Formats: sequence, C-alpha cells, structure tokens
Amino acid sequence: MNETARSLADSLAAKGLNERSREVLKHIVDAYVETGAAVGSRTLSRSLGLGLSPATIRNVMADLEDLGLLFAPHTSAGRMPTDMGLRLFVDGLLELGNLTKDERAHIESQCVADGRSFPEVLEEASETISGLSRCAGLVVAPKLGEPLKHIEFVSLGPGRALVVLISVSGVVENRIIDVPAGLPASSLVEASNYLTARLTGRTLEEAQTEVLKELEQQRAELDALTSRVIERGLASWAGNQAGGKSGALILRGQSQLLEDVTALEDLERIRQLFAMLETKDALVNLLDLAGGAEGVQIFIGAENELFGLAGCSMVIAPYSNSQQKIVGAIGVIGPTRIDYARIIPMVDYTAKVIGRLAG
Repeated sequence: MNETARSLADSLAAKGLNERSREVLKHIVDAYVETGAAVGSRTLSRSLGLGLSPATIRNVMADLEDLGLLFAPHTSAGRMPTDMGLRLFVDGLLELGNLTKDERAHIESQCVADGRSFPEVLEEASETISGLSRCAGLVVAPKLGEPLKHIEFVSLGPGRALVVLISVSGVVENRIIDVPAGLPASSLVEASNYLTARLTGRTLEEAQTEVLKELEQQRAELDALTSRVIERGLASWAGNQAGGKSGALILRGQSQLLEDVTALEDLERIRQLFAMLETKDALVNLLDLAGGAEGVQIFIGAENELFGLAGCSMVIAPYSNSQQKIVGAIGVIGPTRIDYARIIPMVDYTAKVIGRLAG
C-alpha cells in the first residue's frame, strides 16, 4: 500500500468505527464483491442477524457515507463501497482465505514442469494465475542481463525495423526502432552481422561501450546507414538498461476484464489501460510498486493513476532471484470487486514459486 493510502486507512481506523459500523461495511463489501450490486438497508437488516431495523441500518450507512466509505449509485438505491471503503476493508476487516491443496498443486505443476525455459515458465504462470483468479494475469519478466547468442534487425516497412536479441538460454527481447527512410536490406544484414560478432557470449552491458567506441573508429569502413542502424539498436537497449529495472510484460486473460463491461466508455477505459501497460514507463512503475515493500501490494481504483481511469484494482507481488534481488513481479488486474481474500494469497504463493525458479 502506498503511504497516502496507508495514512488514510490509519486515520479512518483512528476515528473508531464501532462494531456495528464495521459489520455493515463488511457485509456491503462482501455483497459488492459477490454481485457488483448496491445493497439496501432492508436486505442488510435480514442478512446481518443483529436484530437491527432497516431504519437503524440506514443511519449507519449514512454515517459511513459521510466518512467517504460508501456511496449511492442512484437516488433511493442501496449503497456500494468507495475505493476508500474498499481500502479500509482490505487493510482492517478482510480475513484472508487459504489456498486449497489443489490450487497449490496446480500452481506448482504448471510452473515447475520439466523441460521449460524460464520465459516459458513466466508465460505459463501468467496464464495460470489468470485462470485461477478469473482476472487478467500479469508478469514483469527480468530484464535481459545474461550473455547473448544472436542479434538481428528485421525490416517492418519504410522507416521501421524490429531488433531481436536472443540470450544463450533462449530468452528473446524485441524492440521497434526508427531507421533511415530508403534503408536497403543489405544494411540491416550488415548491422546484424556486425553486432552478433561482437556481442556473442557477452552481455549487452559488458559490450556496449566497447562496441560504440569501435563503431566510432570504424565509421569510415561501414556504410553510413548501417552505422545509424547499429547505434539506434544499441540505444534502444541502453535506455532500457539505464532507466529500467524490468524486462518484458506478459499479460494473459485480458478478456476477463471485459466480462462485466457494458458501456462503451468503460470498454474504452479498459483498452487505454492495456495500451498504457505496454509502455516501458509503466513496466518500471509496476516493478517499483511491487518492490516498494515486502510481500503483496494492493492498489485499488484511483489510488494509482494507471488503474484509476479503468476502475480496476491490482494485486501484485515481487519475486527475487537466488541472490534475494527483486528481478520481476507477478500479479492480477481485475475490477475493484475482485475476491481479495482469495486472490491475495494466490498471488503471494505464485510469486514464491516463481522466485524459486528464477535462479
């Protein structure tokens, strides 16, 4: 949880919600998570079992609304929790469930299957957690920091090329770069051969300074267009290595977020969210969020600008390598009414499994 949300939750708790108010808030959130619908005082009066009249319940709901924890979606309707109400519930009233033995076994079996490369494990982990949570699953993969086997430039049409880096273990990273207009195919081949010969068996970080120095010295021997392609290819990774802490983003189950969407404007917000997630800045922010404190982090609606527009929540946990260095993160994105009690331990457990395999 970020500091603003934490201090907000602490201050609300300090106001001393009594047991009756806590029970009402908890039941409203539970109903919201289950149905997505507002809850009325008459329904609450019957389900609470505390012998409270609908009028008494309405007074409690009005107090909770004044505190910013509930709101009425329509005139004379029941109440639903605000993002602030959900935060208070998650921090102070939520009782975490336990993963079943079958769920643990499923996560283990899907992630630890023999013969898979680590990138394949991450793909499967994202798919698995999406299926179990019925949310979109996301994994921030480690950045490419191991020795390289091959680099290649592939034309994508006038003015654009795809740079493909392949590590010795088979990890693949791609970047799209701008290239000079009218670039001949021979320049891309020459650039690929030049860099592959100098990078093979070394990390990009190890070889980058030397390659750029050599390129400056041999510029006359290389085609001018080829030199520009090489520089831009290296620059695309240099920016990533210097300013980023993460590699690729793996997203699975995006369609899960669309199941409850009925309005076109809501659909557009979800699309914008996925577009934002594909940017490198968003990847760095995700890893910063996940690594901000130990364990699972929960971001609800407007608490984070990335998810506020889409009306979503994110539950995310970092995973570390054998040196206990945070190298990536895994989590889910879903509507604010996701089943927090079930999903928080699921994300936590999956992150621990992935960490054991990170090496």
